Amino acid sequence: MYLIVRILIAIVIAEHFYFLWLEMFVWTTRGPKVFTHISAAQFKETKAMAANQGLYNGFLAAGLLWTFFIHDAIWQNNVSLFFLGCVTVAGLYGAYSVSKRIFFIQALPAIIAIGLSLLQMSISCALTAEICQLLWQ
Repeated sequence: MYLIVRILIAIVIAEHFYFLWLEMFVWTTRGPKVFTHISAAQFKETKAMAANQGLYNGFLAAGLLWTFFIHDAIWQNNVSLFFLGCVTVAGLYGAYSVSKRIFFIQALPAIIAIGLSLLQMSISCALTAEICQLLWQ
């Protein structure tokens, strides 16, 4: 289960680094090909706003990437849950305010990772409690 959670987090990281690249560096060139429902003229007008969004996506990716370097399991899990929660909130708001597709692209992978992380934690706690009971009997 741990490996599945880490793979899901890696997918979320890759998505958000892609969003950073798209919104900060190629918004006016690649953006019109990705977001075909936005008129070409709007890309120049929204370049600074998109770059700001890209920067925030980069922070989310960096926070999740950081969790791969945390060796304490509890600390790693807590930091992962925090950043996955931030991604989920951003994805839910984007789905509400911009496009329902954002839910599936951004929020859903984070929600699944959160669910599996919590399941993994509860299994670990149950096993730990069982081991403790055996040791103290």
